[in-house]
Amino acid sequence: MTKQPVTLPERTKKPKWLRVKLPVGKKYTELRGLVDKYKLNTICTSGSCPNMGECWGEGTATFMILGNICTRSCGFCGVKTGRPETVEWDEPEKVARSIKLMNIKHAVLTSVDRDDLKDGGSIIWAETVNAVRRANPNTTLETLIPDFQGNEKLIDRIIEVAPEVVSHNMETVRRLTREVRIQAKYDRSLGVLKYLKDNGMRTKSGIMLGLGETEDEVIQTMKDLRNVGLDVITIGQYLQPTKKHLPVKEFITPEQFKKYETLGLEMGFMYVESGALVRSSYKAHKHAS
Repeated sequence: MTKQPVTLPERTKKPKWLRVKLPVGKKYTELRGLVDKYKLNTICTSGSCPNMGECWGEGTATFMILGNICTRSCGFCGVKTGRPETVEWDEPEKVARSIKLMNIKHAVLTSVDRDDLKDGGSIIWAETVNAVRRANPNTTLETLIPDFQGNEKLIDRIIEVAPEVVSHNMETVRRLTREVRIQAKYDRSLGVLKYLKDNGMRTKSGIMLGLGETEDEVIQTMKDLRNVGLDVITIGQYLQPTKKHLPVKEFITPEQFKKYETLGLEMGFMYVESGALVRSSYKAHKHAS
């Protein structure tokens, strides 16, 4: 029988396995200095990623394009919701310069949802990939894209520029999707990933645990993703950004994360990154090869 999620009492302390060491090292210090000096927009710093020091040390960083205001209001996400700013058409070149300055070997590009734009932001997406390639021919790329409302013509723009990995996050199980990803649809996201895979892309997705899902639901989501040919899956612990966001219902143990990793590899995923501190771009450089 599947263990049901436990409701946590208020002010529950994070378990010891969620304690993060402060990033250190020469490479981290150098990159942090560049980011601060040139005001480079990395999601690593703005999102206070727990793996920032480790990723930067391996030459990986994540950049967010199309502004920092999202048209959607997901219950888990700390990004602001509202009316986004005007598109900056020179942004692709700025991102390319940032990657060159930081000497990044593998870059992850992500963005807010831009449902306000007719093209969903897909033109800037494609131009950014091309600009990064021109300035950094030896840098590999992962694009962590929105669902573009399932519009295949917009998704085609990503396929045409052929990043090494294309990622789109499911975030949670089917039952919780409406609550966690209010404007998203479970089957639409599966459809996006299937379309990408059918068109030759290496695909990747991530889910968060601790929102009230059961083990059976997590395993079913993994099966659903594998059934659309997904190559890489990341599984991590949800942490509440602010009191206004969805509460953490359960802290998942390292043993349970290990169980999902084992199951995922048995299902045939190429890579499974499963752990409390795992985020979408964790070990991302491995997934490009």
